[in-house]
Amino acid sequence: MNLQYLESADDPRVYDYTSLTDTSLRKRREPEEGMYIAESSKVLRRAVDAGHRPRSFFLAEKWLPDLADILARFPDVPAYVGTPEVLEQITGFHLHRGALAAMERPAPLDLPGLLGTARRIAVLEDIVDHTNIGAIFRSAAALQVDAVLVTPRCADPLYRRAIRVSMGAVFQVPWVRLTDWPGQLEQLREAGFVTAALALREDSLTLDELSARRDERLALVLGTEGDGLAEATLAGVDLAVRIPMSGGVDSLNVAAASAVAFWECRP
Repeated sequence: MNLQYLESADDPRVYDYTSLTDTSLRKRREPEEGMYIAESSKVLRRAVDAGHRPRSFFLAEKWLPDLADILARFPDVPAYVGTPEVLEQITGFHLHRGALAAMERPAPLDLPGLLGTARRIAVLEDIVDHTNIGAIFRSAAALQVDAVLVTPRCADPLYRRAIRVSMGAVFQVPWVRLTDWPGQLEQLREAGFVTAALALREDSLTLDELSARRDERLALVLGTEGDGLAEATLAGVDLAVRIPMSGGVDSLNVAAASAVAFWECRP
């Protein structure tokens, strides 16, 4: 083990872990610096099992036995150990889930290659809530969604909260960040996908009707929590689909809607 003990919150070696509660700062820093934070022993293990490489570990001494096997696998990677008080000063919150690790971001996947093997994909348009992102990825992993595409303004699936809520499913489900949206709808169509947007429109199919079509390849497009899907997106998709509601409810939270749609449209 490459244990390095921390005496001060100002230690420059742990820059990766500073100000973890500053969301706007972290959303900018982490992608720019090619890293992300894995939080909790379980998530850290899933990241490593997915082939992601740690650049450092960050934990209190009491968690060393729990992670001894992981630390032994990476003897050249520093493990920064400190008191709970020092660690909290560095991160901005109390570590109660075991440990953190600063992980190297994996190389982006190839979109054409991903589309070539998938039957069911989800497209997340401008969803900015990391809890919803994590929940959608967890449902995707559980309900036979082969890949997730996120639009340029969508939240980062590798942000700490998204990873934690997904329970590591963001490492399991392949995903790609799109660069031209909704322009890349045509790329989905050329790959053989029927594109169906979840939207409350008069011409919407019910989810039952969409499922009954048994489309070989289907892309479900989910919109942002507040405004829904952009008009340009709705104009470009093949179909609009709605989940029939009762009890005076007109819509579900996007994460809940995704789970219902993924289940009903599973291949």
